[in-house]
Amino acid sequence: DERCLSADHVDRNSVMAEQAFLDKVAIPKAQIFAIPAELGPEQAAIQYRQVIKDAMPFDLVLLGMGEDGHTASLFPGHHHVSDELVHAVFGSPKPPPERVSISAKALGDARQVIFLITGANKQEAVKLWRSGHELPVASIKSDNVDIYIDRDAYPGSV
Repeated sequence: DERCLSADHVDRNSVMAEQAFLDKVAIPKAQIFAIPAELGPEQAAIQYRQVIKDAMPFDLVLLGMGEDGHTASLFPGHHHVSDELVHAVFGSPKPPPERVSISAKALGDARQVIFLITGANKQEAVKLWRSGHELPVASIKSDNVDIYIDRDAYPGSV
């Protein structure tokens, strides 16, 4: 997912990914496909759909989870066309309000999905997810999912 900010904004996921990882490994720039969220959510989603279609299925999807059970800018209470590969996101409960997200369908079609969940503020969402509540994190359906939860995030551990 990506926040609709200027291409060089420090709060963009693409900028953070470059600084933390991509600038330190030998992946050719031509093989890195940042979401053009600086175009706005609708135009960026339209342009990025073909990129995702051409890349599917993903080998690996690495996701986190927010304290409300969101993942990849798929937020509780937001509804998207289920067969889209990329969604324009409006009204995000976390700033900025406009984003672009790869769909649950496209993410779940990966050969391997890994969730990394950390922090005591995630306990309630983990509890709801485990009990079958319809959270966005639960919408990622894959045949091969691994979930890594630290002690703080696991319900009843604090």
